[in-house]
Amino acid sequence: MHTMWKGSISFGLVNIPIKMFAATENKDVRFRNLHKECNTPIKYKKTCPTCNKEISEDEIVKGFEYEPGHFVIITNEDINSVKNEIDGKSIEIVDFVNLSDIDPIYFDKTYYLAPQDTIGKAYKLLRKAMNDTGKIAIARITIRNKQSLAALRVYENTLVMETIFYPDEVRPISQVPGLPEDEEVNEKELTIANQLIGNLTADFDPSKYKDNYREAMTELINQKIAGKEVKVAPETPEKNIIDLMEALQASLQETKTAKAKPSTRAKKKTTTKKQIG
Repeated sequence: MHTMWKGSISFGLVNIPIKMFAATENKDVRFRNLHKECNTPIKYKKTCPTCNKEISEDEIVKGFEYEPGHFVIITNEDINSVKNEIDGKSIEIVDFVNLSDIDPIYFDKTYYLAPQDTIGKAYKLLRKAMNDTGKIAIARITIRNKQSLAALRVYENTLVMETIFYPDEVRPISQVPGLPEDEEVNEKELTIANQLIGNLTADFDPSKYKDNYREAMTELINQKIAGKEVKVAPETPEKNIIDLMEALQASLQETKTAKAKPSTRAKKKTTTKKQIG
């Protein structure tokens, strides 16, 4: 695993040298644009529409658009002057809080933290203390010239860091259009909905969730590589259920049947999704 950052955790007067690794990876199937005539990958050039010519790297400067069509130029010296005021090699712990206090909407990217030395005495001390108290740490860190808030917590036998959004980076729900008012709901429908949630409640097992699109696309690509004919299954027509109660009762019956036959549940074909009109 590639070390992407080295620094230290600042814990009071204690500094814990650590190495940071990306804990997740993007496995999306990616495509490149090719020239249809010869299958050569297309290159994109940087051009200036005003001067109508291609621009080299040394002709490009950074600009902040403070209003449409108006920019202030930011030089490398400007950026360095700001960077010098920020400690870029320290994860500074500022508070300890309960994990339940942070809504998941704030979480962004996850990283593993490992001690730089093989003994890791201070690392083990912090990990044990956080385990014993059940607390997580809120910290500040600068990665790639961006200062972020972060949450440090214990995951199995490792300290992990989750970068978290600042409050002003989370859009207020008042901007979401069309949210229904908090009105009374039908009690019978609510009872069935609660039963449905109960029937679908299970222990979280991440291994049972698959990216069906990625698996199907990978299989299609492998078939093309092998020179086999690609067969596409016809779409299954969707069934529209207009009545909410009918949809709830049908879903509840389906989950009861599946729960009664756990051995065959994994083999059961995906049923037609019901839409509520």
